Amino acid sequence: MLFLGILLLIIGLTMLISPNTVYLIIESWKSDYATEPSSFYVWSTRLGGIMFTLVGSGGIILSFI
Repeated sequence: MLFLGILLLIIGLTMLISPNTVYLIIESWKSDYATEPSSFYVWSTRLGGIMFTLVGSGGIILSFI
């Protein structure tokens, strides 16, 4: 449970801090013309990063209880 919590926390912080990096890794190959993500993509990726961070933090806390 601790390992999964740490993994989710790292992924969540990456999504929250640098959604452009997530776009380059996951989505950029799908389009020939889009050079940067849309504002909606950035917003939704950051929202997902918040959720991942909360779940990862909860998993880390629960592993110590």
